[in-house]
Amino acid sequence: MMRLSRYGGNPNIAVYSAANESFAFISPDTTEEFVKDVESALEVKAFLTTMAGSFVVGSLIAMNSRGAVVSGLAESQEVSVVEECLPVTLLPGKHNAAGNNILVNDHGAIVNPDLTDEDIAMIEKVLSVPCVRSTIGGTNTVGSSAKVTNKGGICHPNTTDEELEILQKVLKVEMKRTTLNHGASFVGACVLANSRGALVGDLTTPIEMGRLEDALDLI
Repeated sequence: MMRLSRYGGNPNIAVYSAANESFAFISPDTTEEFVKDVESALEVKAFLTTMAGSFVVGSLIAMNSRGAVVSGLAESQEVSVVEECLPVTLLPGKHNAAGNNILVNDHGAIVNPDLTDEDIAMIEKVLSVPCVRSTIGGTNTVGSSAKVTNKGGICHPNTTDEELEILQKVLKVEMKRTTLNHGASFVGACVLANSRGALVGDLTTPIEMGRLEDALDLI
């Protein structure tokens, strides 16, 4: 299923929420309507929580079906919410916005080139996938520059052929360049998706919707 939505008037819905195949974590200042949109489009169970005391939950958590990486600034009660669903590790340092710096599915992960070897070892352990450093569209914030599921993915329109090859080799799905939200390049901020559906910012055009549906194999 594909559905348009917005979060408190903001079409960048994935800044405030994150999802995998079974669960979604959403900032608690959301509306009941948005929670229903997430649960119905992705067929997941939603949980409300802040992360590091912030509402930008999607920017601060990255997860697949096996585990989750959250900001090293996360508070214990926030971590416990996620731990009820998945094993969790905290990402320390100045690049602790896990959702912005990690792009992951159940096959592999692309990470910000500035993450340390120690960071990557922790990420690989909790997510149980190999991690590879790369940029996407020339940017280090790979999580905000792309969105991937276990069936397909989309990436920044300026993604180079070399970057695209790395993405597809590591994540083991076909990736397609596109924009969302009427021309926005940082597509990872615009959409929540898993293998069953996608919830996308409501500025997204019909042409962009068609590209997303095709790329994620939701037809």
